[in-house]
Amino acid sequence: MPEQLSEELLTLRERATQFAEGLHAAQDRTEAVAAARQAGFYQMTQPRRYGGSAAGPLALTVAREELAANNPPFLDAVFGPGPGVLDRCPEPLASNYLEPMLRGEKRSAFAFTEPEGNPTTGRLEGGELVVDGSKSYVTGGADADFINTLVRIEGSGPALVVIDTNAPGIRMTERFESLDGSHHAAFEFRGLRVAADRIIGKPGEGLPRAMGQIVDTRLAISAQCVGLARWVVGKTGDHLLSPDRQGKPRGAREGIRLRYADMRMDTYAARSMLYRTARLAESGANTVNEGIMCKVFATEAIGRIVDAAMQLHGGRALVVGHPLEALYRRVRALRLAEGASDVLRLNLARGALDLGKGTL
Repeated sequence: MPEQLSEELLTLRERATQFAEGLHAAQDRTEAVAAARQAGFYQMTQPRRYGGSAAGPLALTVAREELAANNPPFLDAVFGPGPGVLDRCPEPLASNYLEPMLRGEKRSAFAFTEPEGNPTTGRLEGGELVVDGSKSYVTGGADADFINTLVRIEGSGPALVVIDTNAPGIRMTERFESLDGSHHAAFEFRGLRVAADRIIGKPGEGLPRAMGQIVDTRLAISAQCVGLARWVVGKTGDHLLSPDRQGKPRGAREGIRLRYADMRMDTYAARSMLYRTARLAESGANTVNEGIMCKVFATEAIGRIVDAAMQLHGGRALVVGHPLEALYRRVRALRLAEGASDVLRLNLARGALDLGKGTL
């Protein structure tokens, strides 16, 4: 639980609070990144051998939650790119892709989702892999220099393949923006040829590698949701203590107190799930199912919390530019990111009933 943190993690939490307060003064993303580097947060997601501090799941959870609890701008710029699926990759992938990405010289994206009926397949021909198919929802793909792409290789199974976005045979078919303001792209592959040494690991290992990245990201999303929930509950509490037109506290009515109580209970439950899952991950346990539960509950809880807060604040919260209006759009997308809630529910049940995985 957050009440049982070590002195080191309590200090980290204090640092995160102070940094978030200062981040409100940042003028742009570049300034935010520079501040994050100087404060040491940018390096937390990066390996030690590349100058990072390689923070563990619990420390990252503490930092992410506390930063989000202050809802600063440029929150997505605080932590640097981690190695992701390229972690401990051999040459030439390390020199050509991993190291430039960690230095901020190249941008990557993760290509997993496919349109129905058009899978991405590949066949080995000599020292090359020939790729055909498409990917439909590549977050940040339009700005990426390369995409780590899940490809089903004939006779070998799924593999993750590094594909340059300017290579012959790849075409960006669509660039679009979702309601939270994030950018995505769709790609088509037609006879794309890449060197076989662009395969990350061995053919057939792609799905476990992809899932490893997804599990980490789900915990990160959960931490952000919990922090934002704390921010919303705090702001709403202040609003309910302020006087209405008759001079009485807005939170004096029973109906309003019931809604506010639900907001606090959702936050307490989500925060408890978050820290238990983070501690399990810190111990090295397989947290695929726990991460699913945490991500589904936290993303749905923050949706309920923001919705209730808007109701309690009234019509002004609907005005474009109001913090709750912007947050309402932002958190809705999280119920689809890294696995839609109902898909994850089915995966959770399969893990428990068919594979005997997960804890309670």
